Amino acid sequence: MEYSLKNSMVIGVSARALFDMRKDNGIFEEQGLDAYTAYQKVHEDEILKPGPAFALIKALLRLNSLPGRANRVEIILMSRNNPDVSLRIFHSIEHYGLKITRSVFLSGAPLVPYLKAFRTDLFLSACEEDVQAAVDAGIAAGIICEESFSDKTIPFWGEEAPPQIKIAFDGDAVLFSDEAERIYREQGLEAFENSEREKAAQPLHAGPFARFLKLLSDLQKEFDIVRTPIRTALVTARSAPAHERVIRTLRAWDVRIDEAFFLGGITKREVLSAFGAQIFFDDQQIHTSQASEVVPAARVPLRSMEGSAAIYRLERRINEVS
Repeated sequence: MEYSLKNSMVIGVSARALFDMRKDNGIFEEQGLDAYTAYQKVHEDEILKPGPAFALIKALLRLNSLPGRANRVEIILMSRNNPDVSLRIFHSIEHYGLKITRSVFLSGAPLVPYLKAFRTDLFLSACEEDVQAAVDAGIAAGIICEESFSDKTIPFWGEEAPPQIKIAFDGDAVLFSDEAERIYREQGLEAFENSEREKAAQPLHAGPFARFLKLLSDLQKEFDIVRTPIRTALVTARSAPAHERVIRTLRAWDVRIDEAFFLGGITKREVLSAFGAQIFFDDQQIHTSQASEVVPAARVPLRSMEGSAAIYRLERRINEVS
């Protein structure tokens, strides 16, 4: 019988996002592909340590064990490694009891065609080139921060997944387009606030993560509001009076945000730590670098000129899942 992903939320994750492969990647960059391949074969029975996306993936997989939610989330390992070095990754997946059964190994070929083929809703990778291509193709994607990652970044490595999936998003250039942010960059804070006040009733255009938030929101609606296994947060540098347009935009999209923080330039690090995010998405490296010291974080690259037209496709896709 053919297996369908039609009703599943499809998450693509690279090996470097799922596991801590900084040492391995260093061998590849410094010594080349042959040395990297040889290292993986020699160490293929050595279990990899959890990486920045591990906690999120484990928590998402837990949804499939809830009554009536089998196959609600599909995790697909998507790697540019060659199949010959895949055994160590598979052994590690089995060791941690992760129910990941589908994978893609491309020996360096571009991933985007296959992200589309699997109808991927979110892609997490440490490779900026792959993430940029995904965002340009209209797929929600983030560059996982490896630099500050440590065991202390995630509060659990035990057998049990956390009781809730907690995902935090920046606003402009992540959930929303960067239209308002461009005014701030080019004309300053006063012009930005005046523009947002004047356009308070006009919804912002969709950003690269708008559709993913909509999918999360629709999934939340399947559960009792008190017992929902998913909790989301907006953590933005916006403050009053620029908050109103955000709230009205979320209403227009019919999406739910559980917690919202309009910080007005206050650092996001402590708020994200208090929220307990399993991942935080932001478009600015300064924010993801600071956040990654306390929670897993991923940077969302701006669209290239080639990918700018994806904004209209995204808004249509939001409507498709409404």
